[in-house]
Amino acid sequence: MKCFAIVLSGCGVYDGSEIGEAMMTMLALDEAGCRYEVFAPDKPQVHVVDHLKGEPTSENRNVLTESARIARGKVRPLTEYKAENYDGLIFPGGFGAAKNLCTFAFDGAGMTVDAEVERVVNETRKAGKPLAAMCIAPVILGKLIAGVQVTVGHDEATNEALRQMGAEPKNVFGPEVVHDAKNNVFTTPCYMLPDATIATVAACCRNLVGEMLK
Repeated sequence: MKCFAIVLSGCGVYDGSEIGEAMMTMLALDEAGCRYEVFAPDKPQVHVVDHLKGEPTSENRNVLTESARIARGKVRPLTEYKAENYDGLIFPGGFGAAKNLCTFAFDGAGMTVDAEVERVVNETRKAGKPLAAMCIAPVILGKLIAGVQVTVGHDEATNEALRQMGAEPKNVFGPEVVHDAKNNVFTTPCYMLPDATIATVAACCRNLVGEMLK
């Protein structure tokens, strides 16, 4: 039975992982007969957003602790990830991917990537295992892998930032998967599509997992 690692960035679209994308990824893997294990950086969130008001609060929360809400407590620090134990590495989206896993939300193309995130991406590539990202998370791979082909749907502002990083964005308009065979990278847009529904997200995740298992 294949086993994949999922990297979360908190809990909630505005300051952590997009819950629907995270859950649909787990569901797609389970439906495909795969196992998964969940990881997250053990560090403070950049900030905490009141999801009802859409405004930052004065709270302080931890990325690993918040990710445990989605993983039903079964989450491990990203420092414990070893590529040799998994058949691939998957990054769901949500603003946490652009705030806690990297600084894209604040710095655009000049962003930096969390050191542990960079380590696990590089280690996975060195091991010849596939990498996958959805929604806004492909910017992480766009920063770390020169010339990589990724999709963020057809958001031109993000596409331009990816070009500035040296990546090659591909436009898609539905639950499609862009597969960069050279770099063994799979990406899908999910909620980056302006008209996406939860059904769209489910289709994106199932298609992503299906392509990774071919």
